[in-house]
Amino acid sequence: MRALIAESTIGLLLFWGAGAGLSAQTAGQDMKKAGQETKDAAKDTGKAVSKTTKTTTHKVKRTSRRAVHRSAAATERAADKVKQKTDH
Repeated sequence: MRALIAESTIGLLLFWGAGAGLSAQTAGQDMKKAGQETKDAAKDTGKAVSKTTKTTTHKVKRTSRRAVHRSAAATERAADKVKQKTDH
């Protein structure tokens, strides 16, 4: 009977010990994985911000250029109208 209790006790201790060791290893791996995921998320966010900034800059530049050209054309048309009225 004592041998059975001793074997059971040893078996339980080994089982709990191995389980505790796996838990600690898994927790460390989980922390490392979480850190890696955070790093990857930060990289993805940086890339998205970069792309959005480039797109927005291009659109603002294009819109501003179009506005300047339209204003210049309108000014030229207005100047032509004034010139026609003063020539007559």
